[in-house]
Amino acid sequence: MREYNEEFAPVVMVGLRISESDEEFDHSMEELESLCEACELAVVDTVTQTLAHPDNATWIGSGKAEELARAVEIDGAEYAICLGNLSPAQMKNLQKIIKVPVWDRTNLILEIFSRRAKTREARLQVESAYLQFMMPRLTGMWQHLGRQSGGGGSRANKGVGEKQIELDRRQISHRISELRKELAQIDKTRDVQRRGRERDGFPNVALVGYTNAGKSSLMNRLLSMGEKSEEKLGEKTVFEKDMLFATLDTSIRKIEVNGRKPFLLSDTVGFIENIPHDLIKAFRSTLAEVKYADVLLIVMDASDPHHRMHKKITEDTLKDLDVEGIPRLYVYNKCDLLPRECVPANDIYRDSIYISTKTGQGIDDLLDTLFRVFTENNREVDVVIPYNMGDILNRIHNEAQITKESYEENGVHVAASCPAPLADYIAKVVG
Repeated sequence: MREYNEEFAPVVMVGLRISESDEEFDHSMEELESLCEACELAVVDTVTQTLAHPDNATWIGSGKAEELARAVEIDGAEYAICLGNLSPAQMKNLQKIIKVPVWDRTNLILEIFSRRAKTREARLQVESAYLQFMMPRLTGMWQHLGRQSGGGGSRANKGVGEKQIELDRRQISHRISELRKELAQIDKTRDVQRRGRERDGFPNVALVGYTNAGKSSLMNRLLSMGEKSEEKLGEKTVFEKDMLFATLDTSIRKIEVNGRKPFLLSDTVGFIENIPHDLIKAFRSTLAEVKYADVLLIVMDASDPHHRMHKKITEDTLKDLDVEGIPRLYVYNKCDLLPRECVPANDIYRDSIYISTKTGQGIDDLLDTLFRVFTENNREVDVVIPYNMGDILNRIHNEAQITKESYEENGVHVAASCPAPLADYIAKVVG
């Protein structure tokens, strides 16, 4: 168990092993402790149980629940954090025994998200996911769930009345409906912004991967290579920290490195094993940026012994988001933490690149590989650009590789190898 910050709320961590190996279980518990730390909770004790299947009543069994209650009392814990997802009944029964709030893994992740959400869209998405999570767990959460008394002159309020829990559920349902409408309006705004970026014709690259693999660090490293002004760089950089879910909001930046074609880079929320389904649903609109990318950079922590599992989790999550057919580059970050003989030489014609955002190792190889992918799907165009369409000619100069250019009576005759979005735009506007 790690040293903990005394300013954090003390908690007891509870693990239930069913069929996992010792290594898998230990890794899951370590990750749960990292999630607690990210939520400013200090793990002061750990209680584990091994069962063939979760106990229907208390998840860990009545005997182990009593042991947990003693540990909570001795350690002065304010919460019990469980590895796994408890049913509403299990959470209610366990809470009655240990006399402190019980959070399962989903509850913990939702709490982290609610604390980290900065933009209005992220806050609405987290609130929607949280309310959908709480809806079936209302029973037993408060002591005011008795029936309202009947009476009054209205026919609608005669009889035994309506349980408070039914009012709460109706209010939550109403709020979820409001949130969906607000998020739908934000989606429309996002679509308008996306279409504007498509008209600009810059390739769109999306950073995806397991949480805390270094996606935000990579974005900041690329920004620092192109921005000379410290003041402007400070405005563009995104928050980065060595913790799980350091950033939630999608950030999109234009990357302009001297001597290279500019492109757009989007940083998305990190993935995690068994990510709550309601969170995937709530953040689907934000993660939709991934579906419109020209290239996916799947970032992994090369120094993490479980990075292969993290790669599979990322691939599975992308599949759940219906992201298919987009070129992918696998970026192994933190290679400076590996022995030199374990880091293969980069080859820009392969789909795996080893880098270090800390030292800058491999970053130029990554940019060369990206440029190779950008140009793989280039299309040849041979058109005459009218003289009154200088903006299109300027874009061809900036984004394409010109093979022939001559000035004629009706305009500028250009033959060039263009990115597919620009070629489509030229075909639509010029014909």
